[in-house]
Amino acid sequence: MAANGNPSMISPSSSISNGPEPQLPPLPPPLRSAQVLQPLSVFPVSAVSEEAAYDYVFGGPPVDRPALSSSLKLTSPPARLRSDDHKSGLEDERPYRRSFGHAPKRSRNLVGLYSAVKGHGEDEATLRQLLIDPTEETMEGLICSLQKQVSVMSMNLSAKLDELQRGDRHMETTVALCEIRSQLQELTKSVESCQSEVSEVKRDMVAIKHELDTVQQVKEEIEELREYVDRLEEHTHRRKLRLLEQGLTFFLTYAIFAAVLGMLQFGYNTGVINAPEVNIENFMKDVYKDRYGEDITEEFIQQLYSVAVSIFAIGGMLGGFSGGWMANRFGRKGGLLLNNILGISGACLMGFTKMSHSYEMLFLGRFIIGVNCGLNTSLVPMYISEIAPLNLRGGLGTVNQLAVTVGLLLSQVLGIEQILGTNDGWPVLLGLAICPAVLQLLLLPVCPESPRYLLITKQWEEEARKALRRLRASNQVEEDIEEMRAEERAQQAESHISTMELICSPTLRAPLIIGIVMQLSQQLSGINAVFYYSTSLFMSSGLTEESAKFATIGIGAIMVVMTLVSIPLMDRTGRRTLHLYGLGGMFIFSIFITISFLIKEFFGYVQEMIDWMSYLSVVSTLAFVVFFAVGPGSIPWMITAELFSQGPRPSAMAIAVLVNWMANFVVGIGFPSLKTALENYTFLPFSVFLAIFWIFTYKKVPETKNKTFEEILALFRHGNGRSEETINTNDSQIQLTPNLPIEDSKTR
Repeated sequence: MAANGNPSMISPSSSISNGPEPQLPPLPPPLRSAQVLQPLSVFPVSAVSEEAAYDYVFGGPPVDRPALSSSLKLTSPPARLRSDDHKSGLEDERPYRRSFGHAPKRSRNLVGLYSAVKGHGEDEATLRQLLIDPTEETMEGLICSLQKQVSVMSMNLSAKLDELQRGDRHMETTVALCEIRSQLQELTKSVESCQSEVSEVKRDMVAIKHELDTVQQVKEEIEELREYVDRLEEHTHRRKLRLLEQGLTFFLTYAIFAAVLGMLQFGYNTGVINAPEVNIENFMKDVYKDRYGEDITEEFIQQLYSVAVSIFAIGGMLGGFSGGWMANRFGRKGGLLLNNILGISGACLMGFTKMSHSYEMLFLGRFIIGVNCGLNTSLVPMYISEIAPLNLRGGLGTVNQLAVTVGLLLSQVLGIEQILGTNDGWPVLLGLAICPAVLQLLLLPVCPESPRYLLITKQWEEEARKALRRLRASNQVEEDIEEMRAEERAQQAESHISTMELICSPTLRAPLIIGIVMQLSQQLSGINAVFYYSTSLFMSSGLTEESAKFATIGIGAIMVVMTLVSIPLMDRTGRRTLHLYGLGGMFIFSIFITISFLIKEFFGYVQEMIDWMSYLSVVSTLAFVVFFAVGPGSIPWMITAELFSQGPRPSAMAIAVLVNWMANFVVGIGFPSLKTALENYTFLPFSVFLAIFWIFTYKKVPETKNKTFEEILALFRHGNGRSEETINTNDSQIQLTPNLPIEDSKTR
């Protein structure tokens, strides 16, 4: 056998010739472990000729063997038997080992298999075909060819070994032949390993084919989804245009008027305590003297009056926080009807206060009427926002504030000394709060329940359709039904959401914070200080008591006029823009009010300066009220209902109203002390709050004009990064950004 020559070895397909046995060349030195060949892919095919290799193994020249083209070739010799004749020819050649362990699994299998059959024409062509077209038939053909060659080679070598061993060969020849047999066994194992790897390749390719089919299916589904989203957007746009064409009908006007009587109740009871301040204090002094036989101190009488003012806000907190529960339990209309029982009870208690000779009854009546007003501030904006058409929702939402301002103006007009602002007339003034409650009890039963409440909360579709037909004065209500269904789908997982779930919800946290800050911007702007203490505020500016009362009436009149002006502006300019204008104007004129107080102190000895500064103070206060009516007066009530869909809306309104009444209470109870402590700088803290609220509105509050409830919700989802969905494939990246809030389930 050649040393490290040509690693191919030719095995004849026929039996060995019976002629004289050929003489073997001199044997090499005994083999060491380092000289044994490695598996077949170790050695290059180059140096030793086929004749020399055959002559060495089979003991004679290859005269009688078949043609080389039909022989079996090995890719490396079975043993490394060095020969001096070929030693020089191998010096420049280095063994090459192909390692399967460092390549990726699929490529390693195919490369190793290719190394095993390289040089065998038919088999190499078969493997090339396998690499190009890895079908199951090609793989099976290659495996059969390998098995056939191994079988033929094994039979030929076994026959030759048996013949050589029958002769009296030298022991070293036997050892060499045993090495050949062991290498043959390793070759068999290599072929079996190739078969195993081919099977693994087949399984891998089946898996790859399955993955490619899945990717193609996903691509088709994405295209279908895109087409569906486009159709849905077009349909929604047409539906929105039809909704924007809806107008104000008689029955809708009637329902809104009946509902806003609750807000008129709120405005009336907010301002009614202001004008008869002196009369109420005189009543408290008389009662205290009759009970205890001594005069009450001025400090204590101020505290009692502050309780009468602020306990109204405590009741409002309780009622406002209960509004969400009552709205879900009895409905929007049902809650308003039941609430009138509280209104009538509170008004009767206040009306009979003087007759009972007890200021505690006044406190109790103010508390109960406060609960009534708190429920109204939660239920009325919710009811109006749900029955109003999309294009009129802003303007009709402003009607809430219009009713509040009308109630304030009525209380101020009736509270002047010429009408009911007397020692005998003030109980009647307070007892007139029964009128809005009785009127609402008479008018509201004819009105329908909120269609959204009927459809989304109660799932009464036919009742919702009937209510919509009455409100729209038309049988074509499918657009409204579809818009409500879209809202229901968008908030399906948030139906009947509790207050704690609302507070802990990541997606709803942003609109909840906005709603709370908007309510604070209304109460901490300083407007309640003007409402509660406008008369004394004007008197401290230098006006007479009679002039101060008429200036207070002017505040109520300006509030009504500016609220009427803001109704068409609400859906034309937008909520956010008007709120920014209102807060900015209030900030400027709160500074002017402070300046007027300071100038009055420093130049009080000049009578002309006093008169001029009194007018400046009144004008600044009236302008302050004008800008309040433009924005912060009506927008917080409306935008809180707009920021939430049907599921979390009641809980959100309850929290917002609670915060509003808490701030109302803090201002009502704390403003007298604040005025005493800061004197001429009383409005300076309100100026700071107004600047903070303006910045917050500019940075965080979205515009909700002409947007459906689900579109407003989508604004906050987009802010949280949840309106985009990205789908990656092996060869593409597809990004979907739907404009509609379509989601399968809960946000939180």
